[in-house]
Amino acid sequence: MGRMHTHRHGKSHSIRPVTLRAPSWITLGPKEIEELVVKYAKEGLSPSLIGIKLRDQHSIPLIKPITKKSIGETLEENNLMPEMPEDLENMVQKAVGLQKHLKVNKGDNRNVRSLELIEAKVHRLSVYYKRIDRIPKTWKYKSVVAQLE
Repeated sequence: MGRMHTHRHGKSHSIRPVTLRAPSWITLGPKEIEELVVKYAKEGLSPSLIGIKLRDQHSIPLIKPITKKSIGETLEENNLMPEMPEDLENMVQKAVGLQKHLKVNKGDNRNVRSLELIEAKVHRLSVYYKRIDRIPKTWKYKSVVAQLE
């Protein structure tokens, strides 16, 4: 969804492991990895930050081949799922930051367009999350309300 409103290809990114088998160097078992995920979630880390922390500090490239569950499924089992999905929350925060910028810089027309594109993504993503019952059906993005949150 990141390159929806652009002509650039965006080739620069990290690459997931090629094989979906558990690597041989991992010494932690499935239960220990799940405990780490729960511990980091209770510390307030988002699911993507939990994955980064597991990758960088514990040398676990993916937890799904080891635990047979994703980070999201593990959090859902332990009732630690954030109330708003991470990608939607990040887009709302980006829109709020851009609105603050536009209040100060009224002549910045390029970022007015950027704000319109971000808000379009927010609306599109919210429709999806309402359809799968991840957010309430009554949730609505409003630029004024987003600034207060």
